[in-house]
Amino acid sequence: MKYNKKDTVDLIKDKLNGKSMLTYEEIAQITGYHPKYILRLKREIVNDTIQLEHGNKNKPSYKAISKEEEEKIVGLYRRSNASVRRFCKFYGRRSYSCIYYILKKNGLLDKEQGK
Repeated sequence: MKYNKKDTVDLIKDKLNGKSMLTYEEIAQITGYHPKYILRLKREIVNDTIQLEHGNKNKPSYKAISKEEEEKIVGLYRRSNASVRRFCKFYGRRSYSCIYYILKKNGLLDKEQGK
């Protein structure tokens, strides 16, 4: 069983506060983390720079398509007679799968075409 980061940090804090007699090597074996990572976590705890969740956790992807571009793709496709593949070649800024997903999400593809 691999421990999560919070439980591992709690074990290291117990060790620093003298509540635990475990060595850092034993903590690494118990938690499944590498001993170097345990020492890195210890250093972050001592320096008070520890973060339990990733800094990008609630941020959208930098590659995420904007609502404006999605509306532009939908509008262009509605005015065209082209197939999805030909439309993708015409548009050229996004991949086939990206455009296909947008068109499918907006109900512009036949059910037969999706198979």
